[in-house]
Amino acid sequence: MTRSHTPQRSVVTPDGRHLAVESSGAPDGAVVVLLHGTPGSRSGPRPRSITMHHLGVHLVCYDRPGYGDSDRHEGRRVADAAADVEAIADDLGIERFAVVGRSGGGPHALACAALLPDRVTRAAVLVGLAPAGASDLDWFAGMSETNIEAFGRADEDLAELTRTLTVRAAEARRDPMTLLDFLRPHLADEDVRVVDDVTLRRLLTEMYAEALRHGPEGWIDDVLAMRQGWGFDLGAIRAPVRLWHGEQDRFSPVEHSLWLASRILNAEAQVQHGAAHFGAMEILPQILNWLVGPDFAAARRL
Repeated sequence: MTRSHTPQRSVVTPDGRHLAVESSGAPDGAVVVLLHGTPGSRSGPRPRSITMHHLGVHLVCYDRPGYGDSDRHEGRRVADAAADVEAIADDLGIERFAVVGRSGGGPHALACAALLPDRVTRAAVLVGLAPAGASDLDWFAGMSETNIEAFGRADEDLAELTRTLTVRAAEARRDPMTLLDFLRPHLADEDVRVVDDVTLRRLLTEMYAEALRHGPEGWIDDVLAMRQGWGFDLGAIRAPVRLWHGEQDRFSPVEHSLWLASRILNAEAQVQHGAAHFGAMEILPQILNWLVGPDFAAARRL
């Protein structure tokens, strides 16, 4: 994992908002847009540059509205991510690309696949969530108390959700380790192993600090968006989709990916034993290889 990147770029959306964007990896590689987790930012952990060059990946990351240096889009829905990603692709001169979403970024990656069918080649979701109110799914079953509280407040008490996340974000700005310390009692053993890696822990804390340095708005808006209607039809997705989940995940239970796999055409669910939520960062190189394999192989034959 690395923090290597190209200089930040500001992309202006059609409605005048600014999005902070970074690219890394092979400049002439197949493009993958990474949608970060909740909370998160464009500076999150990613494979080393040499790994992405070897895979032929040009990775594009951006701060969702309200995080880092991206302007807030109050009242945004999950579906709105598609228009933002399209604006970024247009600005960078990219016609077709794959998408991958981690955790809270998963629904937003699916929005891109559903609403940009002529541009998204493949989609992957790592430890993602199903829509709120999904039929035949106990949405909160197996979920950590921290997530149950946050998503429950989104349904019942917006003022309390705002207060809680404002306090938590302020603590993280003073010392981003406080967020990992807060999560630690709720981590599965495999997640403890991952976050105890010195390099990965540093990258995570840097990501949290960047995500929340202007306040909690992106975090609040993510939670609200995921508990409301997503604004698109999962049945509209035609691109191949891979859903990866660690069996021991306590933040977004594996049943969410299994539910999604049963509703999305051309979807494949991969449940990994001996892995949990933060294992999504370790599996990313393999997922990138799957996302760009066909495109990169075709490009090399030209």
